Amino acid sequence: MLDRTSQDAGAEALQNARALRPMIAAAAGDVEAGRQVTPEVMAALHEAKLFRMLLPRAYGGLELDIPSFTRVVEEIARGDASTAWVVGQGCGCSFAAAFFDPQTAHEIFDRPAAILAWGPSNRNATAIKVDGGYRVSGQWVFASGSRYAEWLGAHCTLSNEDGSPVLGANGQPVERSVLFPKSAAKVTDVWDVMGLKGTGSDNYEVTDLFVPDAHGFTRDYIPERRIDSLLFRFSFLNIYGAAFAGVALGIARSMLDDFYELAQKKTPNQAASSLAHNTAIQREAGYNEAKWQAGRAYLFDAWQKAWDDVAARNGECTSEQKVSLRMTSTYAIHSAKEAAEWAYQSAGSTAIFQDKPFERRFRDIHCVTQQGQSFYTNYEPAGRMLLGLGAAPRRG
Repeated sequence: MLDRTSQDAGAEALQNARALRPMIAAAAGDVEAGRQVTPEVMAALHEAKLFRMLLPRAYGGLELDIPSFTRVVEEIARGDASTAWVVGQGCGCSFAAAFFDPQTAHEIFDRPAAILAWGPSNRNATAIKVDGGYRVSGQWVFASGSRYAEWLGAHCTLSNEDGSPVLGANGQPVERSVLFPKSAAKVTDVWDVMGLKGTGSDNYEVTDLFVPDAHGFTRDYIPERRIDSLLFRFSFLNIYGAAFAGVALGIARSMLDDFYELAQKKTPNQAASSLAHNTAIQREAGYNEAKWQAGRAYLFDAWQKAWDDVAARNGECTSEQKVSLRMTSTYAIHSAKEAAEWAYQSAGSTAIFQDKPFERRFRDIHCVTQQGQSFYTNYEPAGRMLLGLGAAPRRG
């Protein structure tokens, strides 16, 4: 159940992404070599408002539904995976605007090129509650898009002044997320990796940094949610799952299409005809195309059903739906990865050359599967529910 504003905005965002894809694809080599998205591509993405897809309309965002958002990320990934990852991550972080008072949200997101970035804690990160705010210390990693950001976020254990953790109603330590200007942090370039090289996912740290109360919030904490529209009734982790599944699907789509084109032209040594005439290739092409389409259909069907149900109930996304959405993201990522692996292997020696369209994407999709949204452990809560045990108590 999509309102007309969301439908129109989603269609326009997808059209803009398609128009930009040739430019994004042409810049992919420079993105990888420079280990960051080029200024020209960043400027085009900002002009098309593609970093504002999940920002509330009240703050100049598009506030898209998640299926529309995922289609846009998928389209960008067909051109370059790193660029799509940065867009997906940046949009996921901007989701936080719904939890801040308007003054703070405007302060952070009013600039057309505003980007917020964050990553998980690498050490014991703490936010000590003091008069008027927090004293924050810690180190965080995998801050995709931090090279383009003006603000950073930090997820911390909320502590009392004596260092003891603040406990919630469930008896567990409370996590608090705080935002501060990137200029207040020490950022360390660590992003020397095999794939997704252009995401610039660096480390950052602060020591005893004062952050005012207005710049703190708790992710997915309903009492702090200031904007109660449908989009913001879903969880941060589910948003990232949809985004990164879109990245994987886009990578695999390009690899499959490029292989189909190659197969019509390439005749292997000692073969009488092209790869396209090989019956084994024909069978496997059909099978892997079906695998890719099945993973994609499952993802979008699950999201559309959850979206429509939450809208019809005018309620929250349930724990069961969160578990299901995380499972579908993991399945879609691995379905895409398996189809991409087949395309790479079937392309033979052509696939290993850097000037061909397979090698970088092969590395990129295997980096996608090394992050949390891809872990097979994401199936465990779904399995517990199916076996009558209830979902394990975990966020997202």
